[in-house]
Order: sequence, then structure tokens, then C-alpha cells
Amino acid sequence: MTPTLTISHLTKRFDGVAALTDVSLAVAPGERVALLGHNGAGKSTMMKIILGLIPATGGSVTVCGAAPGSAQARAQVAYLPENAAFHPALTGEEQIAHYLRLRGMGAGLAAELLDRVGLGHAARRRIGTYSKGMRQRVGLAQALIGKPRLMVLDEPTSGLDPVSRRDFYALLDGMAAEGTAILLSSHALTEVEARTDRILILSKGRLMAGGSMADLRRDAGLPVQMHLTAVNGYAPDIASALPGAIRTGADLRLTCSQDEKLDLLARISALHPKLADVEIVPPSLEDIYAPLQPEGRPMIRRVLATASVEFRIALRNRWVAIAIALDDGVFRWSCRRRGPRRRGNWGRTGCR
Repeated sequence: MTPTLTISHLTKRFDGVAALTDVSLAVAPGERVALLGHNGAGKSTMMKIILGLIPATGGSVTVCGAAPGSAQARAQVAYLPENAAFHPALTGEEQIAHYLRLRGMGAGLAAELLDRVGLGHAARRRIGTYSKGMRQRVGLAQALIGKPRLMVLDEPTSGLDPVSRRDFYALLDGMAAEGTAILLSSHALTEVEARTDRILILSKGRLMAGGSMADLRRDAGLPVQMHLTAVNGYAPDIASALPGAIRTGADLRLTCSQDEKLDLLARISALHPKLADVEIVPPSLEDIYAPLQPEGRPMIRRVLATASVEFRIALRNRWVAIAIALDDGVFRWSCRRRGPRRRGNWGRTGCR
């Protein structure tokens, strides 16, 4: 099957700074692919190149068998930005009708598209009265025009409530079933873990990992956790049969490598009469993602190095102010108290 999107050894530099370096990937028809990475990892730059908005420095990109930005590619690609902007004085129906006319299609399809994204009830309200989530749905309705072969979605669930997110992914599932290839970027790791076929992780412009969740777990080599619940009175027996288990009341926890998982499950199965429940907890996408983002921890440390807070409490009709600060990774605190509870009557004590 010919891929809808093919990227080979893609490189992009801005004034000598590498935004993307030797990135290669492909998205097949009907495949849902998530593109993950920290801010500045190169996700938006890649999307702009796919859409033909900026040229690549090196490598090649083929979109629906054509060059990015060509008339043939544009006719078959839909794009939804993170923050879609529309004219506030137009109704949702008028806005979508305008885009339909630009595509050479009948404006009468606007109501159907809005109904498909759950905005049929608000189609004739002005967009200026819409919430952010509703405006995002207008953008999605615009992206559905023309039955695109490739959808490029930048943080598509931004501003959507949980029910709307569920409906959004159900809509994507239907489009993928019809053969539309979907490439979306997101910071919502739990969402994409459950609702995409393949995950690509960028860091500093390089593709660090890619594949299904099973592939990523196997490549990461992270341990699997098992939570066991014993039948009343049998926890000691299970703990003695499974050395290394950590016991908390009637619950026991085990950790093993991916290679040891099946052997351990066989040993646990032999204890079935003494077990009430077994829960297997594989490494999450967050567990896999975090080690591939080297700038995460230093960035947090730099931000917290200057963090501080001061608050006041009333104690026996007197104000007490307590200041807490994080200085180079060490928490320090001080307080001051003096006088009755009225403004301007402040002093400092030596309590530290």
C-alpha cells in the first residue's frame, strides 16, 4: 500500500540552527499517527513543511503523491491549527459556507458538516458567542470539507471537554476507517496512547522513537508492575511463594522485566485459589516519553530555583506572615509577626 505521507531524511535549519535533523517516517492510508515532543521539538516545523508553508533544507517530502504545497496536495490535505480564528460576526453556518464556496462546493453542506461535529444546535449563532471548544469544532468542520486523504491536526482537542474529546476521536476513527491518514500533535499523552495506531516522539528535532505502544514498551525495556489481591488470610502464603513481592495488607505488588512477564504469570496462575484479583500495569506512554526529553528536568529546576510564596494567617488577633522560598534546590522559610491586625503594622522576628 502506497503511503499517503512519506518523509525521508528531512532536515530544516533556521540561520544555522537545526529545527529538524534527518527525520524519516511514513503514514499509511487509514493510519492514526501521533506526533509528540516538548515545545520546540520540531513538531510545528514539520507540519509547516508538510503543508508547503515553508521549504525543507534537505531531504524529501511526498504528500498524496505530490510535492507539499502543490495544487494536487492542497486539494487532498486538511489542516486544523491549535487556535483556530474565525470572524466573530459570522455564524458558524456562514463561516463554513464561505469555506465551501472557496472549495467550489455547495454552501448547503454547511449545516451537515456542523451537525457532524456536534454544532448543529448553534449553527446560526454568531461565532463571537462561541466557547473555545465550540470554535475548535468549527475548525474541525472546516477540515472535513472535501473528504481529505490526509488530515494534519495541531493540538486538535485543545479547549474541548472530556465528552467532546471522546466524540472528536470517534469522528477521527470513522474517517480513518474510510481511508483518511491522520497525523496529529498533542501533549495529552493519555489520549493518544489509547486512540492512535502509532506514536512518534521528537526531541530537539530528532526522531527518538516510533511505533505502536507494544513496540515502544519493548524497545524502552521498562518494567511491568503486577498488583495482586489475596483472598482473606492468604496474603502471607502468596508473599512466600513470590519472593520480591511487596505486601500491603491483603495487596501485593511485583515488578518484572518484559522477558520475565510470562514466567511470572504462570507462577501467579498456580496460586489462583488464593487470589481474588490480578492487575497487570504495563509502562505508560508517560513513562516512555519522559526519559526521551532531556531538557525536562533541568527546565523545572531552573524555574523552581527562584520560586517563592508569602502568605498571612491570623493568630490570636495578630497577623503572622510566612514566606517560603526554594533557593538552589533548598527550601528556606521565614516569618514575621507584630502588632494587632491592621495594615502597616509590620515587624520582623528572628524565627527561621
